[in-house]
Amino acid sequence: MKRKAVYPFTAIVGQENMKLSLILNVINPALGGVLIKGEKGTAKSTAVRALAELLPAMEAVEGCPFHCDPLEPNLLCEACSAKYKKGVQLAKTAINMKVVELPVSATEDRVVGTLDIEQAIKHGEKKFEAGILAQANRNILYVDEINLLDDHVVDVLLDAAAMGVNTVEREGVSYSHPAKFVLVGTMNPEEGDIRPQLLDRFGLSVVVTGEHDPQKRVEVIKRRLAYEEDADKFISIYAEEQKELGNKIMKAREVLKNVVVTDKLLEAVATLAVELGVDGHRADITTIKTAMTLAAFDERREVVMDDIKNAAKLVLPHRMRRRPFEDGELDWTKVESILNQQ
Repeated sequence: MKRKAVYPFTAIVGQENMKLSLILNVINPALGGVLIKGEKGTAKSTAVRALAELLPAMEAVEGCPFHCDPLEPNLLCEACSAKYKKGVQLAKTAINMKVVELPVSATEDRVVGTLDIEQAIKHGEKKFEAGILAQANRNILYVDEINLLDDHVVDVLLDAAAMGVNTVEREGVSYSHPAKFVLVGTMNPEEGDIRPQLLDRFGLSVVVTGEHDPQKRVEVIKRRLAYEEDADKFISIYAEEQKELGNKIMKAREVLKNVVVTDKLLEAVATLAVELGVDGHRADITTIKTAMTLAAFDERREVVMDDIKNAAKLVLPHRMRRRPFEDGELDWTKVESILNQQ
């Protein structure tokens, strides 16, 4: 049976902030993922699945359950690292980035993997059964209805996303493997919210709604019908745009390594966080990282104030302090005023 063709990312109408947030996280997974809030039928899952199709195949160690990057010796799993240190040539293969979906019912063991303690005690060998985080390494980890997921599992996901490593410890035995992935959580706010402590751990967040412009809604209908009538023909129409965007993302990854930000802009972000009463330092750091990624995506090697402003729109709204029974809201006029004074 032929695999169903994926709707092209560049064919999605509107939802610019959502698309930008996803692209930024693929360029720079260190941003910490994105939480997409919105009503049903707003292309949330379509955009996530389409994102992986943008990128060219990547090199991986052949036969490795974590599909380690042979060009990153510091990010190899234990088995690949042992071979590398012995001077063994790591066999390579080409794989495509994929979307790994995490079911709401997933247990912690299913997510992080399990250690065979009996094997470790009797034979002194670590036997690890890989979990979802192993599959997610170098891929996109997609959690639909993340607000319905057990808080402890969400904690584990966010820890791994922040560290790029998954560590499993049982009875004094531990095993670590690379878990560098793009975390994308989607949710419908009508079905409940996420604890503020967990909300803050997401790098970016966006709110999506249905299009209110009749012409755009018509375009959504036309494109969807054309896709369902002949998916291959529809995809071919956007092939060139897809390739251009994919190449732009790959180039941005390289540019990002050389992007710089001035002390003046660092001070502007710190002042903004203080004035808005944002807790902790995660907001400041993520705003700077996002601004640097925006600059790289624009093929610039220096961050400008507009990058800071655009980053703030994605980083700060879900971090605003909330009173009971109220939504935290970002006063954009106040943000502009503070940054324009710097």
